[in-house]
Amino acid sequence: MPSLRLGDLAPDFEQASSDGPIRFHQWLGDSWGVLFSHPADFTPVCTTELGKTAKLSEDFAQRNVKAIALPIDPVESHLRWIEDINQTQGTEVRFPIIADADRKVSELYDLIHPNASATATVRSLFIIDPAKKIRLIITYPASTGRNFDEILRVIDSLQLTDSNSVATPANWKDGDDVVILPSIQDPEVLKQKFPQGFDAVRPYLRYTSLPKRAA
Repeated sequence: MPSLRLGDLAPDFEQASSDGPIRFHQWLGDSWGVLFSHPADFTPVCTTELGKTAKLSEDFAQRNVKAIALPIDPVESHLRWIEDINQTQGTEVRFPIIADADRKVSELYDLIHPNASATATVRSLFIIDPAKKIRLIITYPASTGRNFDEILRVIDSLQLTDSNSVATPANWKDGDDVVILPSIQDPEVLKQKFPQGFDAVRPYLRYTSLPKRAA
């Protein structure tokens, strides 16, 4: 199967999980989704990542985001692993962990990379919007844990830029200035969209401020 790309429809699937059967698109509903894969249960880096995801449950909920994890092991293993995660990370996992012993979902999302491992999935993360389109793909090496501040930052950027004619500059964080899209040049349109004004450093580089995301 060819690799998935940004803008592609996220493949739908029906699979068992730690929360019971999951039909992915139906489960997402009108929410954003973060689908992240793991090589296996009871691995150290992944244990910390699932613990961090659980601790950020309110942050995800504020952004209308559902999290779902994808290791290749069966449900029985996931349930034992969740106990370990809760105990070692001081949290409570409340999001589903997909069972993928048959590699069905891993193959749909192109997560078996033979040059890395012929059997274990790579550690990829997909941000999926309410239209079920893939908006971000990040693949990490097995030795490096994910940066969840960056994941939340990207979600904030995607949601902000979807509803405004702006883009977010390097190292942008919620509340920082944004840049106006170069395609908007009509003075009346600029006045309508940006009544707060803007700073034109160059004709193509115009900074403006937008309200910070409501908590």
